Amino acid sequence: MAVLVTGGAGYIGSHMAWALLDAGEDVVVIDRLSTGFRWAVPAPARFYLGDVGDRAMLDRIFAENDIDAVMHFAGSIVVPQSVARPLEYYENNTGNTRTVAAAAIDAGIRNLVFSSTAAVYGDQADDSPVLESASLNPKNPYGQSKLMSELMLRDAASAHDFRFVA
Repeated sequence: MAVLVTGGAGYIGSHMAWALLDAGEDVVVIDRLSTGFRWAVPAPARFYLGDVGDRAMLDRIFAENDIDAVMHFAGSIVVPQSVARPLEYYENNTGNTRTVAAAAIDAGIRNLVFSSTAAVYGDQADDSPVLESASLNPKNPYGQSKLMSELMLRDAASAHDFRFVA
């Protein structure tokens, strides 16, 4: 069994790939290298150069590897850029998360970890830690795109034999 790490050439994804390997897991990485680096992917991980929005690529990865979980880190994260180019953020963050979830569900993969953001909570009244029970009120397309993804994953988990954590 293996774990698919999307965005595995980025900062968080590559560190997760290393941690999974250290824990004895087999790791498969997909990354389009738009902001990540090939050198950041651990050598023992199987690497696919591609976009998580490419359903045929995901189907191929799931067919060629015994994946039992997906850790989804691929996405766009620059808040000012999301304000200037919101449709790109909705496509890359929300649309591609839908593609990843649909491909995983169709392949019988039941477990997905989604890298969300505290931006789903919006502005807080003070500097105290934000509780997960805080109101969801994103203030920009980046936060909104991540919240939409969380809601979509929640609905998919209700309809399918599928679990996720954000």
